[in-house]
Amino acid sequence: MTYVMAIDQGTTSSRTILFDGDLKVAVTAQQEFTQHFPQSGWVEHDPEDLWQTVVQTARDAMDQAGATAGDIAAVGITNQRETTIVWDRKTGTPIHNAIVWQDRRTAPICEALKAAGHEAEITRKTGLLLDPYFSGTKVKWLLDNVEGARARAEAGDLLFGTVDCYLIWRLTGGAVHATDATNAARTLLYNIREGHWDKEICTLLDIPMSLLPEVRDCDGDFGETTADLFGTPIPIRGVAGDQQAATVGQACFAPGMMKSTYGTGCFALLNTGQTLVSSQNRLLGTIAYQFDGVTTYALEGSIFIAGAAVQWLRDGLGIIQQASETQALAQAADDGQNVVLVPAFTGLGAPYWDAECRGAVFGLTRGSGPAELARAALESVGYQTRDLLEAMQADWQGAGGEAILRVDGGMSASDWTMQFLSDILDARVDRPTVLETTALGVAWIAGMKAGVYPKQDEFARSWVLEKRFQPAMGDDVRDAKYGAWKRAVKGAMGY
Repeated sequence: MTYVMAIDQGTTSSRTILFDGDLKVAVTAQQEFTQHFPQSGWVEHDPEDLWQTVVQTARDAMDQAGATAGDIAAVGITNQRETTIVWDRKTGTPIHNAIVWQDRRTAPICEALKAAGHEAEITRKTGLLLDPYFSGTKVKWLLDNVEGARARAEAGDLLFGTVDCYLIWRLTGGAVHATDATNAARTLLYNIREGHWDKEICTLLDIPMSLLPEVRDCDGDFGETTADLFGTPIPIRGVAGDQQAATVGQACFAPGMMKSTYGTGCFALLNTGQTLVSSQNRLLGTIAYQFDGVTTYALEGSIFIAGAAVQWLRDGLGIIQQASETQALAQAADDGQNVVLVPAFTGLGAPYWDAECRGAVFGLTRGSGPAELARAALESVGYQTRDLLEAMQADWQGAGGEAILRVDGGMSASDWTMQFLSDILDARVDRPTVLETTALGVAWIAGMKAGVYPKQDEFARSWVLEKRFQPAMGDDVRDAKYGAWKRAVKGAMGY
């Protein structure tokens, strides 16, 4: 049996999935790890936790399958994006915990750069906005705040990487310091128009370019694992950030195709082909994937809270025991009430980008209870997705016409939520048979490069629909509900 190993290093857990020769999931191993919150708004991971859970889940998956390293044709890596690690070039020891993408500590740096008039040029080069979300200001914070770090960086003794880069460095025993184009595109330091690290931005942030990894294609050669890890070396042949890997896994290869992943947050990507769209609606321009030196671009909208709103119902309010209970509650909610939840627990993402906004609930009555709150939490995902879709359609004429959205992630399993999504978008929503699209995407990249899996066109034809949701809501109801959402957002931002 020949397998491809997909390492999926996420925000709360690491997973390894072995795909068989037919691109079917053979085995899965998963481990959660500790989240660190040293101050309000700060989120960190211990890089050693990331490394150990990756290695352990890889070994567990191999044990479950009864596979040796010789049975694995290639490794693909997909990862939480923007999370930032700086480590010693010789020893591999991190100088500090990883600063996670959710972390907001660099907001003052971003505000100072905006006040100095730098955002427009940074956005033109990188496609990104000046927000703590991205890696560049996190690197600056580490060099400015970890004792001795700046001197070590200027001496060439430190390396920077996003999680994929750090894992590649560890897996290859320090032989390869490289990332792929999709992860580089999320650092705020990479010129996605010209395809290189931007010297002017690095100078502006006071980041020595000696820290930066080599940038390779998603289907590039990233070396091979050291023999001591899994028995014999395994080639690493595919790398992509998690949302870009899901775009590939959903086979969104044609301009105008759109996917939306519903996990802790929600990330929607619209393939714009060879055109890098400069958003006028505060969406992000980014790299969807890069194969054989050819870059394909995307518009991306990031929603910070999707599934996390359901977690709040469970862990914060205690009105459910598990996420699956929300569907029945939503169905039982009183149609005469229109309770609206704005889940801005960590600020609002696209297209608002209001880091200071906080969550709010509107429309409460004495009759409002768990059912109405559950429905409001699920509906908030649909409303936020419509915000993104409307912004994308305004930015790029290629997003016009009949919108078709391919969905994945944990929340996409809820029929009620997906039907509401279709209703509020007035668009078709397609759910595939394989919901593990992030791991599937990077497995296909690695396996295709290793000669195990078919080329792009044949892979796209293998995408299989599990269920299609068609809009069934009247225009008057849709307009009224979305209008209430827009008023609620305005109220929350005003507060």
